[in-house]
Amino acid sequence: MTLGIERALVESIDAERDAMRDLLAALVALPTENPPATHYRPCVELLQATLVDLGFEPETIDIPSRGDAPGTAVQAWLGESGPVLYFHGHYDVVPAGSSSQFVPRVDGDTLFGRGSSDMKSGIVAMLYAARALYSTAAPLSGRIRLLCVPDEETGGAFGSGALDAADRLVPPGEDAIGMLLPEPTSGVVWHANRGAITLEASVRGRAAHVALARQGVNAFERALPLINRLTALARDVERRGSVLLVGGRVEAGSNFNVVPSECRFTVDRRITPDEDFEAEKQRLLGLFDEARAEGVDLSVRVIQEGRAASTSPEHRLGRALAESAAAVTGRAPAFEPCPGLLETRFYAQRGIPAYAYGPGILAVSHGPQEFVKISKMVECAKIYAITAARILGAA
Repeated sequence: MTLGIERALVESIDAERDAMRDLLAALVALPTENPPATHYRPCVELLQATLVDLGFEPETIDIPSRGDAPGTAVQAWLGESGPVLYFHGHYDVVPAGSSSQFVPRVDGDTLFGRGSSDMKSGIVAMLYAARALYSTAAPLSGRIRLLCVPDEETGGAFGSGALDAADRLVPPGEDAIGMLLPEPTSGVVWHANRGAITLEASVRGRAAHVALARQGVNAFERALPLINRLTALARDVERRGSVLLVGGRVEAGSNFNVVPSECRFTVDRRITPDEDFEAEKQRLLGLFDEARAEGVDLSVRVIQEGRAASTSPEHRLGRALAESAAAVTGRAPAFEPCPGLLETRFYAQRGIPAYAYGPGILAVSHGPQEFVKISKMVECAKIYAITAARILGAA
């Protein structure tokens, strides 16, 4: 890629800073919480309208829904034919603590609000990177596919997972040469991710008034031996450098004076790429089988399940991403494994190089004061545009 093309891309994106900020604010204002995943439509419509304004022809892909919560992916293309580079993002966000988190607030270079870091700023950066490539007529020897999906925050079963199962994420015969994901990576590139098995266990008992407690069966008490075994497993897992969280969410009973008839709690196991996924899964599920064998009435619901995946930092796309980041920021980013689950796995498991790099900060992404630096969002748009131009052979 010539310096002239690079300079044109940078200038094009710099000129759109205010528009990028305004679009991010508009996206943050939409409560695309997941769960309950019931307010996606306004966001889909805004993405469609934005793509039209930027010169693209958006398409929607309906996804089998969960109950009354329809899922819709939005996509658009840049380029006519050839190898495909994916710009992939998700528009759902984790639940907010209050509605005020959906009132975007700008303070200088900082925009606050739910989803600002994870990952609506990343979506904006990718849209405007594609816009810059289009408006500057950067010569590409392939295509860019812009794809925005729902349901990432609860594992992707009704988002990327459903598209993958239906061969609509990467259609058969498509020459997919790479994927970029704008997760909040805090300035590094995530080239690998942990696997995850997230469960909700429900232990059942029988309700009774506290004055007749002996006639009831206390579900909370029945759950304790199982919880103790799970926490012992968690300590062992931690000693091996891995992660198991017991009780991220716990619910039991209906009132202080009623024997609880049900106790529900979550278990979240994160499995590193060097661990045996099936062995660790069976070890975890075996503890529930032991409890059932002892007479505990319980059920287990799988919230999410995904395997670890990785791409070598030395792949051509990884090198192009690092070199583009260095050109824009003055420093090449480090490559690290992500501590959680990533949608890069859907591509990496198909042999497609996939990396996450985005403007947000992981440490604030699910917190009450989530924010992103607008300048970082603009920087990332430049990095995505230059990476795409290099990997697709602009000259």
